Amino acid sequence: MKILISGGAGFIGSHLCDALIKEKHNVVVVDNLLLGSVDNIGHLIKNDMFIFYQEELLDYESINDIFCKEKFDIVFHLAANSDIAKSLDDPSVDFNNTFLTTYNLLNLMKKHDVKKIVFASTSAIYGDTNKKIVEDFGPLFPVSHYGAAKLSSEAFISSFCENYGMQAWITRFPNVVGERATHGVILDFIKKLRDNQTELVVLGNGEQYKPYLYVKDLVEAIIYVWKNSDEKINYFNIGVESRTKVKDIARMVIEEMGLESAIKYTGGSRGWVGDVPEFNYSLEKIHGLGWKAKNSSDDAVRLSIRKILGKE
Repeated sequence: MKILISGGAGFIGSHLCDALIKEKHNVVVVDNLLLGSVDNIGHLIKNDMFIFYQEELLDYESINDIFCKEKFDIVFHLAANSDIAKSLDDPSVDFNNTFLTTYNLLNLMKKHDVKKIVFASTSAIYGDTNKKIVEDFGPLFPVSHYGAAKLSSEAFISSFCENYGMQAWITRFPNVVGERATHGVILDFIKKLRDNQTELVVLGNGEQYKPYLYVKDLVEAIIYVWKNSDEKINYFNIGVESRTKVKDIARMVIEEMGLESAIKYTGGSRGWVGDVPEFNYSLEKIHGLGWKAKNSSDDAVRLSIRKILGKE
């Protein structure tokens, strides 16, 4: 199968490339390298089943040429601004890089009669709520521009499926951790401690309590959903049953770096505007389909710290 992976040089996308090539699919990556890196896919460049284009997804003509040349069977759309805090000062970052990239791809799929899309969505579409979050939870009021852009993308994917006979697999996942990450709490803590080993400043009160999913577990789940569900629009929460507090992540990073740093909290219940400090994520649907994460939240965090530090 000929597969387009948008954002395939990024953190999650590059792991998805590895998994799909291992399954003998032909993979074509389009990435502008704004968040992605050639280093993430360098080991694939000489593989006959892999092609890389450094292009901007918003450049319609350039991406149209790629569609004409490659004749895709399916699109895995991961390209987005995944740094929620980044778009606080400039909402157009998510409007362009998270929403318009989706809209542009959908129009090109329509033009070239590509009928299948697997979309990387997010728990951020649900907003800030203390209710149990099942897939049909509503009303949906995102608190971040990122969540709003992903929700808008889902809406257009739905309308394209209904109007043009497409089929979609939408996977909504929480915080993802692991090697090749470009940002996030673990990298942030490691960078801070490398600059100042005596004290680690943590945004908020450290009580933020979220599920952390190991990247290879996520990729396994995305592929599993694609292979094992066959509705017109298939949509699943993907995650892990356990959660980890930010203060425990801080403690684990300090331990793995062999330090005895003091932890200083800035206070408040959330780390930044748009942060959702705690949520209760239902995984009954994905578990009913037959998939569960191999690593607990704590194990995913610990493993990711060790991978990023080069200890494993």
